[in-house]
Amino acid sequence: MQNMEDPLQFFPRLCTWLFTRWLRLTYPFRQFGKGVSITHSCEILRSIAADIAISDNVYLAPHVWLNVVPGPSGPEPKIVLGKRCGIGRRSMISAKNQIVLEEDVLFAPAVLIMDHNHEFSDVSQPITVQGVTPGGKIRIEKNCWLGYGAVVLCGSGQVTIGRNSVIGANCVVTRSVPPYSIMAGNPAKLIKMYDPESKKWVKPAE
Repeated sequence: MQNMEDPLQFFPRLCTWLFTRWLRLTYPFRQFGKGVSITHSCEILRSIAADIAISDNVYLAPHVWLNVVPGPSGPEPKIVLGKRCGIGRRSMISAKNQIVLEEDVLFAPAVLIMDHNHEFSDVSQPITVQGVTPGGKIRIEKNCWLGYGAVVLCGSGQVTIGRNSVIGANCVVTRSVPPYSIMAGNPAKLIKMYDPESKKWVKPAE
């Protein structure tokens, strides 16, 4: 007997289809492309939609949270999800300035991308009332893969993860990464780079 999918899975898929359509029709996104699928358990406030641009064929898995720090909108969106990006379940993207994911970026579950931090410099005040740091900007270039629990943080300036790079599970990135790199550890360390001559991933020279 062939394995058959649980027919009750039809209802979550229907909820996701309805939720995606509801977002498209009623939320003021900067852009909302074709073929987008946003699972019904994702958290996106209507008040931040104008700062978010979602391109064609983007997928947001269950319990993804897109967050924008309150503030005036600028000429460019603060969160940009390029074509065919896939965001793994329980991942979070939190932007104060700008976070850009180029085409075909893929997240495993529980990835955190954050271009600012909570302010904590005044020890006489609770952290909850100190707001956030000025932060910087983050760009993840096309065809990058971020493994389970990976973290990309930007305290100032810009952090760029070069195209076709792999960020390993539980890796913490706070500085820019060259294209065609494999990073691992906390703090992130370069462990391999793609060699176009041999067409293999090789360890960097000591």
